[in-house]
Amino acid sequence: MEIGISTFVETTPDVNTGKTISHAERIREVVEEIVLADQVGLDVFGVGEHHREDFAASNPAVILAAAASQTKRIRLTSAVTVLSSDDPVRVFQEFATLDAISNGRAEIMAGRGSFIESFPLFGYDLHDYNELFDEKLELLLQIRQSEKVTWQGKHRPAIRNLGVYPRPVQNPLPVWIGSGGNPESVVRAGKLGLPLVLAIIGGRPLQFAPLVQLYKQAAAEAGHDPAKLTVASHSHGFIAEDREEAADAFFPSTQLVMNKLGKERGWGHYGRASFDAARSLEGALYVGDPDTVAEKIIHLRKNVGITRFMLHVPVGSMPHEQVMKAIELLGTKVAPKVREEVAGL
Repeated sequence: MEIGISTFVETTPDVNTGKTISHAERIREVVEEIVLADQVGLDVFGVGEHHREDFAASNPAVILAAAASQTKRIRLTSAVTVLSSDDPVRVFQEFATLDAISNGRAEIMAGRGSFIESFPLFGYDLHDYNELFDEKLELLLQIRQSEKVTWQGKHRPAIRNLGVYPRPVQNPLPVWIGSGGNPESVVRAGKLGLPLVLAIIGGRPLQFAPLVQLYKQAAAEAGHDPAKLTVASHSHGFIAEDREEAADAFFPSTQLVMNKLGKERGWGHYGRASFDAARSLEGALYVGDPDTVAEKIIHLRKNVGITRFMLHVPVGSMPHEQVMKAIELLGTKVAPKVREEVAGL
């Protein structure tokens, strides 16, 4: 059972002061967070790609590379790379370079993206949303498989027997499929035999169990061994020494972000009642003291079959020292308890 952190490197206004941290300062903080995650024994750290003012990470590979030479064992992944609006050649080159710097700890988490700002920015048509991802994933996997590539598609110039360099330390370089719970994306990952990451950020996490079964069924039908495939979850959460202290610290920035995104997407108002309901054992928020969070992760493992858990923290802007403390508690208190319990299953 792997346990780690994911972040979108958010730069929303501080709910108490109204001030907004600069992109540069937040990026430097995240590098410190990755280094600490490595020191406290966490397995993986993911940085998500976005192209808007309130998220500072438009290039996760560069941020991860800044931390790579300061860390020893933690795996470093995008969370996600918006492959539909990127060039698979450049994606592979960036993460192969990260793999070299980290000596074999890089991963790519490829997704279609729930945010769409990158499409007009890079000149892509949203009408091609699904087609772009399918085509670019095909090319990325071909580059991963072969040093010399011959490929032709609809949305990118053809490649005629050209090499793509550098080659990574890992062979193959891990490529995960990120999904918000779309059955088609789950089946795609299974058919390709690729590890799957589910964004479980609302509703009841146990509702994702049928999707995990669908994924494994698709993998088996395509000739892959389901027992060798990894399923991860990405879920919002926060840890403090005291359960209610954790909730009180995490709610304000979470509410700010959820209501801001809610206005953009037509969601209802996000209040404390919704937040507290999601903190229950069956809810999607992993907020509380170490024992509470560990219990929920174990529950997810037993009932959904997750083999990697990524705590997304912070949601919105929180004091750096609070985030660092949450990472410390995840590594020193939560992860050992989860690993011990899972080892006995």
